Amino acid sequence: MVDFTGSDLQVCLSKNLTCCTKKMEERYQVAARRDIQNLLQTTSSSLKFLISRNVAAFQETVESLVHQAENHTHAVLLHTYRDLAGPAAAPLGEFFTDVGLFVLGSELSLEEASQRFFDALFPLVYERLVEPDLSRMSLSYSECVRASCRDLGPYGGAPGRLAALISRASMPGRVFLQALHLGVEVINTTDHIQLSRECRRGLLRMSYCPHCQGLTTSKPCMGYCLNVVRGCLASLAEVDAHWREFVRSLETLSTRMHGAQDLEQVLLEVHGLVRDAVAHAQRNAPRLSAQVRRVCGDPVRQQPEQVSSGQHGSAGRDSIPLKGAVRNADDTLSNRRKEFLSSLRLHRAFYGGLADQLCVSDLAPGDGTACWNGAGVASYTLRVVGNGIKAQAENPEVKVKEADPVISQVIDKLKHINQLLQGKSIPKLGTLDQIETGSGDGYSGDCDDEDGCWGSGNGAAERRRIETMLTPGNTNNHRYHHPQSKGFDQMNSGTRGTQSVPLVLVSICAFALLSG
Repeated sequence: MVDFTGSDLQVCLSKNLTCCTKKMEERYQVAARRDIQNLLQTTSSSLKFLISRNVAAFQETVESLVHQAENHTHAVLLHTYRDLAGPAAAPLGEFFTDVGLFVLGSELSLEEASQRFFDALFPLVYERLVEPDLSRMSLSYSECVRASCRDLGPYGGAPGRLAALISRASMPGRVFLQALHLGVEVINTTDHIQLSRECRRGLLRMSYCPHCQGLTTSKPCMGYCLNVVRGCLASLAEVDAHWREFVRSLETLSTRMHGAQDLEQVLLEVHGLVRDAVAHAQRNAPRLSAQVRRVCGDPVRQQPEQVSSGQHGSAGRDSIPLKGAVRNADDTLSNRRKEFLSSLRLHRAFYGGLADQLCVSDLAPGDGTACWNGAGVASYTLRVVGNGIKAQAENPEVKVKEADPVISQVIDKLKHINQLLQGKSIPKLGTLDQIETGSGDGYSGDCDDEDGCWGSGNGAAERRRIETMLTPGNTNNHRYHHPQSKGFDQMNSGTRGTQSVPLVLVSICAFALLSG
């Protein structure tokens, strides 16, 4: 025999007859938790997509920019030192590959990459410009010339200057991109917040307990909804101030990316520094010739067949016209940042108004007083508390004891990245990823010199691949719906016939059990 008294229920208690059993109540609690998590993911999906899409867009723009800078540099060498440009294409390409990796976050040593490029260039400069009357050098002699480059310093300080210029211009962009990755991590974490037992019971009482009384179409009163959801999301409200600062800090950093910190400007001027470095070596030809002969001896020439083969290959490389990447004049890093930040600004209050948005848009009715107040269909007269942990001390619906520790970690990460974005601390290369693990040991203290906060540095010599760019996650947009029977909305009256109520409850239970 079915018990309509609900004597075994834990949350959906009622003085009236009910169709719910303990097992149904447990299923409803799972459904209530699923509802709120689906709503969180749906509500944040546009923000997460905005950030993820721009991570990919920034990567694409940087890759295009680096490719253009490489082509421009090669074209200048081809125009100024035609015989040098073809053989120099391979080391030039390797150098700009390293530059692209560095700009996008790799911890390779840019100074080592720059020096390696100029080392590889030196034998070509020597045999074509320093000793132009020489036929092609043997491979062993060429290797000796290459190995002597760092000791002889044929380019003056050009290798170090090139690395420092690119490093300085790249650092703000690296932090900017790292911040966007962290922004997506914050959203993913808050989308899957762990709900407390008090919260789960509160959501069950608000969303599904009316079903146990046949009130399947009743929605919670607005004040009641706000108390429950503000209690459940109290920790997320604490993210608000730091998220607002995150958006402001991104804007502040973006305004500083000009001059020596404008990556686009610096990369497109690399050709001038390389050209001047080669010219410096050419001007010092007599000194370099004497020094190389002291270190490597008299030049050892290739055999005639090797010379012919080498010259043929070089001519073939020079004969290939190199076209620069075609880029839209408006498709610049600066314009992309401005457009992105303009859109992100619309989401700066996302966490502060999240609970209210869920109630207004999805959970509570727009108007009217005939709503579910937690016990029956009537107005809600209890005090409505504010957002945040402190405000929940007076919450009549959900008791909040402390902040969620996972959300507290997210807040710590936001504080840290905000310091980096504002230039108050600088990342030691090799430790940017510590932001994602919450470690703060890799960061220095305050920086007084505004420009000096983005200085260059050398990371590990090991190269690593850039992690796969984030793509917007799949968002489940389907809420849990309990099947409703036509005519159940007529059950809101408090006056019921002694014979008809059990029959209706039996019908409700039948539907609920079939849907279970």
